[in-house]
Amino acid sequence: MKQTVLVMFGGRSTEHEVSCVSASFVISNLDPYKYDVIPLGIDKSGRWFIYRGALDRIKDDSWNEDAQNIYPVSGAAHRGVTVFDKEKNTWSLQPVDVVFPVLHGKNGEDGTMQGLLELFDIPFVGCGQYSSAVCMDKVAAKTLCEAEGIKTAPFAVARNTPEFNISAFMDECEKRFGYPVFVKPANAGSSVGITKAKNRAEFEKGVGIAFENDRKLLVEAAIIGKEIEAAVIGNDTPVSPCCGEIAPNADFYDYDTKYVTDTSRAYIPARISPEVAERVCRTAEKVYKTLDCAGLARVDFFVDGENIVFNEINTMPGFTSISMYPKMMIYSGKTASGLLDELIKLALEARR
Repeated sequence: MKQTVLVMFGGRSTEHEVSCVSASFVISNLDPYKYDVIPLGIDKSGRWFIYRGALDRIKDDSWNEDAQNIYPVSGAAHRGVTVFDKEKNTWSLQPVDVVFPVLHGKNGEDGTMQGLLELFDIPFVGCGQYSSAVCMDKVAAKTLCEAEGIKTAPFAVARNTPEFNISAFMDECEKRFGYPVFVKPANAGSSVGITKAKNRAEFEKGVGIAFENDRKLLVEAAIIGKEIEAAVIGNDTPVSPCCGEIAPNADFYDYDTKYVTDTSRAYIPARISPEVAERVCRTAEKVYKTLDCAGLARVDFFVDGENIVFNEINTMPGFTSISMYPKMMIYSGKTASGLLDELIKLALEARR
């Protein structure tokens, strides 16, 4: 008997377009003999629609222009979503076995959607509400990892309040870190809002950009090293089978480098010694457990020789054709369809 999988995509995040591309990968690789797939798109204003049109229109984010093939959703109910039937002019419950929330960034990857699905008792792929929220908040994730002895880059935190004194804050960071520094919104993904500051003017500009994306920011000392990413899968006994390396071929691995200019290059496995790669994978598993993750995550590090520094974690990593998580898992011996099967199985196990 087939399982019904609701694939959520889009959303009100700055990563809306990336989510659409990721969802098209997921939908196209879900085995049609095992699953009835229902795409649920969320437009940029926050409206929910079941989409029954061509898959290409999800990938290029033109799906919501196809009025003939979108059906309004009023909300979630016990083990399903309520969908408007255009022919009958009535609302009806569409039962769902599991949700695959292919949502990146705020209002999707930050615990908000996970909390809603938990309230309505609908199993879903990935981390729960608490873990999603903690992992999305770079300050919270780093603080918890440091408490477990996991090395992170030195950082300072600021909040956009009336009492915030940008001059005094920059003085403090210059004294502690020097230049360059990275200025990051605490809650954002895909490197959105992150800048690298090499002087005070760039620092001040970076603070403004970060505050456009979140009321809390962190400033990190720049760490010299290769950008290494580890894929992790599992619930109570997570496994990281391999790690890969990103060579940005740019000043740093920002949003444009990831998705627009296509100048970066990926190496799987990473160009580090087998001994260091083993340590990275075991550290990734420790980060995963420390932050109470489930299902999947991608854990990012800086590696310089023997020195391994935790950077950040992504609880719903990209599933695009250039995304490292599926590429690392496929390199480790899984097929794309097999990986999705395993993630759905983990979701059902976690919610029992």
